[in-house]
Amino acid sequence: MIGVDAVRDQIRAGAVWCVVVADDASPRAMDKVVRLAAAKAVPLLTGPGAAAIGAQVGKPPVMAVGVRDRALAGGMVQLATAHS
Repeated sequence: MIGVDAVRDQIRAGAVWCVVVADDASPRAMDKVVRLAAAKAVPLLTGPGAAAIGAQVGKPPVMAVGVRDRALAGGMVQLATAHS
C-alpha cells in the first residue's frame, strides 16, 4: 500500500506487517501513521526521503508505504534491527 491514507486503512484492516515512513515525512503524516501502527503493534521503519521512496515505487513523493507480504516485512524488520 502506498500513501498515508491507504497505509492507515490497511493497518486498520490488519493487512500490513510493517510500515516504512519517509525520514522527511510531514509531522501530520507521522502522527497519523505512527500512532496507529503503534496501537496495532505494526513495526515502523524509517526509510529514505519521500522523493526516493516515490521513485522506487514509480510514484511522486510518498511519505508512507505498507508492506503486506509477511516474509518480506519480517526480513525488513530483522535487517533494520541488525543495523540499529
